[in-house]
Amino acid sequence: MATKPGILTDWPWTPLGRFKYVILAPWAIHSTYSFIVKDKSERSLSLFLIFPFLLWRMLHNQIWISLSRYWTAKGKNSIVDKSIEFEQVDRESNWDDQILFSGALFYLASKTLTQAENLPLWRTDGVIMTFLLHSGPVEFLYYWLHRALHHHYLYSRYHSHHHSSIATEPITSVIHPFAEHIAYFALFSIPMLTAILTDTASIASIAGYLTYIDFMNNMGHCNHELIPKWLFSIFPPLKYLMYTPSFHSLHHTQFRTNYSLFMPLYDYIYSTVDKSTDELHEISLRREAELPDVVHLTHLTTPESIYHLRLGFASLASKPYTSKWYFSLIWPVTLWSMMLNWLYGRTFIVERYRFNKLRLQSWVIPKYRIQYFLQRQNETINNLIEEAILEAEERGAKVLSLGLLNQGEEINRYGALYVERYPKLNVKVVDGSSLAVAVLLNSIPRGTTQVVLRGKLTKVAYALAFNLCQRGITVLTIREDEFLKLNKSFNTNSESNLIFSVSYSQKIWLVGDGLDEEEQLKAPKGTLFIPFSQFPPKKLRKDCYYHSPPAMVTPRSLENMHSCENWFPRRVMNAWRIAGIVHALEGWNEHECGNTMSNIKKVWQASLQHGFQPLLLPTESKC
Repeated sequence: MATKPGILTDWPWTPLGRFKYVILAPWAIHSTYSFIVKDKSERSLSLFLIFPFLLWRMLHNQIWISLSRYWTAKGKNSIVDKSIEFEQVDRESNWDDQILFSGALFYLASKTLTQAENLPLWRTDGVIMTFLLHSGPVEFLYYWLHRALHHHYLYSRYHSHHHSSIATEPITSVIHPFAEHIAYFALFSIPMLTAILTDTASIASIAGYLTYIDFMNNMGHCNHELIPKWLFSIFPPLKYLMYTPSFHSLHHTQFRTNYSLFMPLYDYIYSTVDKSTDELHEISLRREAELPDVVHLTHLTTPESIYHLRLGFASLASKPYTSKWYFSLIWPVTLWSMMLNWLYGRTFIVERYRFNKLRLQSWVIPKYRIQYFLQRQNETINNLIEEAILEAEERGAKVLSLGLLNQGEEINRYGALYVERYPKLNVKVVDGSSLAVAVLLNSIPRGTTQVVLRGKLTKVAYALAFNLCQRGITVLTIREDEFLKLNKSFNTNSESNLIFSVSYSQKIWLVGDGLDEEEQLKAPKGTLFIPFSQFPPKKLRKDCYYHSPPAMVTPRSLENMHSCENWFPRRVMNAWRIAGIVHALEGWNEHECGNTMSNIKKVWQASLQHGFQPLLLPTESKC
């Protein structure tokens, strides 16, 4: 929001929320119906294509969003290294409003201007006229409008909203108050209206012109230098006809320079070019990909989880994972993404953070959760993890956190497989079990004397049960096979606190994968379910409480955190991942994988000292 919002700041359909798309529904339905039922001579192709073109604009923008975030995660050729936070994502979540606005005006023009009713596919004279009118009047008028918007009166009421983003993303380009968009569309309509009124317009000229505007807007705000220096050497005048991402980035950092739209010509004419324009362009092109100190390895959970990655839908990634109804409508895209992961089959980087001078990255193994339960996938998964570990070693990483990949002993023996294969690894492989146990121990309410332990027995489950028994807390198991396995693993007198019982009266349940619905339903009212696995149980009871899987709240000093990790709230990170960060911060020189665990108390205290805080128990609101 601008510092002193002026009139026409909000979009007219803001009160509709996500239902704002209904404003185009009558026109889209009518144009489609008319095109299908009317005779060929009465059909209007240009009217029918408005809605598909709006969809294309949304897809075009989304492609830029995903590419920009991927480039930013790698760090190569990045321009501004400022962090992006949740506030910016929220502010830019209405980037599609300008597409709705243009769609409404297109439908209105097609109904009110007779020349716009049935445009041809192509007219060369119209395309040339559109190009000339944009290069002349539009670029010139935009330059002076932009300078006017930087006057303190208009800037505080309107344009400061756009400049709230220092580290820009492609969609930052269209984040303006409604009044600004009216002015911009009035400018951009000059070539289109002129072509329409002179009967030279075509579908290609209008669609091509708006696609050009979207392309240049997205490129200029992508915070990644794309334009090679040799291009200007081959054709020097291009320097005045096409801006670069670094050219416009300077406008967002310096504010009083580089005002031009897409053609820097007028900045050169009126001496408002930033002196460091050429230097920043060269520096950005030379910038190498960032080398990480800590690598967090993870994988996709469900097929739809691709949309919740930072590379996916920005607004979805900034909120905890939930299944959306419209995912069923885009299943072809979901299927395509699954096939792409299957064919590409390589680990890719999705996130880049900074914390206490540490450079952190998240890498995704292109496998889904269900594949970890298929034995035939074990070799492929292990090969991918091994390749990632060796790549992290090559890049000089200090720690590699296994994260969600720490699925069980049957796949890679909790990471021990790789350490045994490469005993001279400099990168420390950390599965994070010790911190996960520490978080669980501190999540159990004080005064608890008995807990139920139920679920697939993992390294964390064994360590958790052992530590609870050591503390004098009775651990009850409701399945005999789990009792026997736990009892066998204990080699001290602690087994006296481990009991096999068919009682369901306890109200503290420590649960993992494999907890079935019948067992949940037998728990007494008011039971607190605390997951010891990385995946939360299905919430079947409205009269019970559900804690999150082991996780902690991150310090505010953790930079560039603007997406949620799976189902966790904002700025919350799972314990297995935090363990890798703490391991690097403390400089511990040992692996934590296989049967090895770090000192639980030491890891917990170190996490707190570095600013990580425990999550509050869900006792105030029932799930």
